[in-house]
Amino acid sequence: MSPIRGLWLRLQASLWFVPTLVVAGCMVLAVLLVESHGWVEADLAARWPRLFGAGTDGARSMLSAIATSMITVAGVVFSVTIVALSLASSQYSPRVLRNFMSDRPTQLVLGVFVGIFAYCLVVLRTVRSDDDGPGFLPSLAVMGGVVLALFGVAMLIYFIHHVATSIQVSSILQRIARDTNDAIDRLFPQALGQGLPPDEPCLDELPTHWHDVAAPATGYLVGVDDDGLLALAGRLGRVVQLAHRIGDFVIEGQPLARVSGQRPLDEPAARALCGLFSMQPQRTVHQDAAYGLQQIVDVALKALSPGINDPATALMCIDHLGALLLRVGGRRIPSPCRGDDRGVRVVAQGPGFEDLAALALDPIAEHARGETMVLGKLLHTLSMLAARLREPQQLHALRRRLTLLCEAISHGVDTPLRREPLLERARMLRRRLQEHEADATAQGPAPEREA
Repeated sequence: MSPIRGLWLRLQASLWFVPTLVVAGCMVLAVLLVESHGWVEADLAARWPRLFGAGTDGARSMLSAIATSMITVAGVVFSVTIVALSLASSQYSPRVLRNFMSDRPTQLVLGVFVGIFAYCLVVLRTVRSDDDGPGFLPSLAVMGGVVLALFGVAMLIYFIHHVATSIQVSSILQRIARDTNDAIDRLFPQALGQGLPPDEPCLDELPTHWHDVAAPATGYLVGVDDDGLLALAGRLGRVVQLAHRIGDFVIEGQPLARVSGQRPLDEPAARALCGLFSMQPQRTVHQDAAYGLQQIVDVALKALSPGINDPATALMCIDHLGALLLRVGGRRIPSPCRGDDRGVRVVAQGPGFEDLAALALDPIAEHARGETMVLGKLLHTLSMLAARLREPQQLHALRRRLTLLCEAISHGVDTPLRREPLLERARMLRRRLQEHEADATAQGPAPEREA
């Protein structure tokens, strides 16, 4: 992720950028409509008196009323937005707040009301009566204020519907899953140079002399400029090994990357290398699919907490987690080594299927002790994954998840009448996984599949 791309993503996720653009656009529109008074037909009031026949006093009163009402409604919209953010933080997870702040309809609605207010101020400043000198009444601009006011009313109705829909857990999970799907598409396979074959022992052929490049700041590593890093490593004739995965917390002065060679990088080269890494105070999903899974897991754990006690929400979370894991399982995890025609240039270790499966399923299994519906849904998800995945490493990861789930069932479900059917399903699934794993091992590596 290039620095410009990282800046653009931060601006899109902010609550002020889009409203600022809308306000600027409304002010430009006001200036254009006011200036058009000189070159449009001057007899608008004579031709359409019911639309453009207002006098200067009436135009001022109308624009003042529109401006006052729009800024009042803008305050209400801001208040409703803050209430929705507070509700989402307490009911679901603080990690989902970024999704609300980056919600484009909310940003547009906020911008529309403040923009109409700014439009009316600009037009109101130009209206002059004959008592103040040469009279000036931009009829087209005044009519534009009326049209914008009606549009603002429609946007208010839409905003109420949108807020009522967006705070539902199904909408929140769908939005997180969509962002995570996009991250999976970007990361698997990764586009960092030419991926070497997954079975090539590239890590055994790396140089032996390494020099650390210290992190310039403290924060979460949220992105790396893949193309820039590969190009820089090629120009330097070095091998760059990332010291952290995307999503890790990096401390200033600690190793950010390691560079091969007999001598360390000079200061300009080290500064150029650090500029290819993007760090922020909080994680983002753009290059961090694990963070998307973590958000859904947080919502599930919050739903299973004694204060909330909402197993139905946890079931919905497991459904989305299963779909995301199936999407990951359909992609070949690329080799950690990336290179060009001259060999390995970058070593970037990313999360594997087992890492993501453990992150998605293990915490829910540990916190769902006694919740037979949730435990049964986890068994169903593992069965669905076992029926679709055929890689030995993936099947082995599913078998490890099943072992943890069996422990949760055995120690968490007290009633034998509810415990034994779950354990019987788990035993059948274990036998099926063992059969699939044996068949996959005997057949060798499966061909690469696309999700």
